Order: sequence, then C-alpha cells, then structure tokens
Amino acid sequence: MIKNKGLKKIAIIVTILVSSFVSFSLDNPSPENCSSIYGRIFEKGEIKYEAFQKAVSGYSALNNDGMINNDSIMTIIDFDQPSTSERLFVIDLKNEKILYKTLVAHGKNSGNNYAEKFSNTNGSHQSSLGFYLTGETYYGKYGLSLRLDGLEKGINDKARERAVVMHAANYVSDDFIKKYKRLGRSFGCPAIPFAMQKKIIPAIKNKSLLYIHKNSSEYEQESIII
Repeated sequence: MIKNKGLKKIAIIVTILVSSFVSFSLDNPSPENCSSIYGRIFEKGEIKYEAFQKAVSGYSALNNDGMINNDSIMTIIDFDQPSTSERLFVIDLKNEKILYKTLVAHGKNSGNNYAEKFSNTNGSHQSSLGFYLTGETYYGKYGLSLRLDGLEKGINDKARERAVVMHAANYVSDDFIKKYKRLGRSFGCPAIPFAMQKKIIPAIKNKSLLYIHKNSSEYEQESIII
C-alpha cells in the first residue's frame, strides 16, 4: 500500500513537470520543442509541420505580448489542403491533443477546391490569411456565429469590417462534396458544418488564436508576426 502511494505521488509530480514543460516550450518554441510537440499531437500526413510551426511561432509572440486570453486553445486552418479534406484543427495545447478536426470552406473568389487567392478588401469574397483573435459570439443568419479580429495590417485587419466570421453552412458537408467534388464557398468566412457549430464556436471564443495558413511567399514577406 505504501509503495502504491509512493508511485502515485511520483506520477503526480511527473504530470506537473510535463505540464510546465509544455507551457514553457510553447512560450519559447525552439525547433526541437516544436517538432516534438507536433509529433505528439498529429498523425503522419494530417497537417504539414510548416503550418504548425508557424502557428506556434505566432502564438508565442502574441501570448508573450499578453494578447491571447484563451491561451490553452489554438485553431489552425490549413489552406494548403483541398476543401474536401478536414483542414480545420482545434488544438488543446496544454494536453497536446486535437479537440476537433473538421471541414472548413474558403471564399468563393479564392478558388474552387483549393484556396489560391486572398484579399483584405471589402466585397472581394476572398479569404484572408494570417493570425486572428476570436471575438464574441452572436446569433445571425446561420445561427450561432463568432466574430473574428484580424491582427495583421493590410493582410486581414479588415475582417470585422468585412463581416468575416466563423459560422455554419449547409454547403460544408460530405454530401456537398459527393455531389460537387468540393465544398461550397463563402463570402470569405471560414464556414464549418452545422454538426460542429455548437462544439467549436464555444470552445474557441473570447480571444483564442486562429491561424489561417497557406504556403505563400507573399504572405511571409508582408507578415510581421512570423
């Protein structure tokens, strides 16, 4: 009995140390730490390391500046993947696991199955890349929805002005993919399936980090976060 109690105490201490190490690693993301965390969270081929590495780099910079309130959650949308793939990931950083993985639409003028063109201009009906903070929820045309605030001037900072929000849509579904070989497209919003609406939106609201990724030299040259 004494031996078992001793093992339990050791397990608790190890858990605390590991939790502290994860937090420290995210605030100071060396390539080794980032690669290690990536390997523990994702299955092979699930998302490119580059997308995760850039997301963590931005998370570290913004969290150190005190901008992130909900700092245990990070969302990545990987536009290097086609719309037919589950390319939105809600990640529990503290416990190193994917909370939700799902389909997500891009803007109608960004491309067909792949998002290729991006804009920060009102009326463009294109998606915008980069880092966002999630805002407040509200009920609109599509039910429960989530305001987004773009953090990168000239890249996505007009998101709120453009009414680029996270909402659910009927055109984001496996049935739509079967019929059209791609998802439907939005006016620039990251639209998700209705089945995920009341799971994802409450989990990521109130200033958690959202990173929309694309392997883009133009974005990398303009961004001051990565």
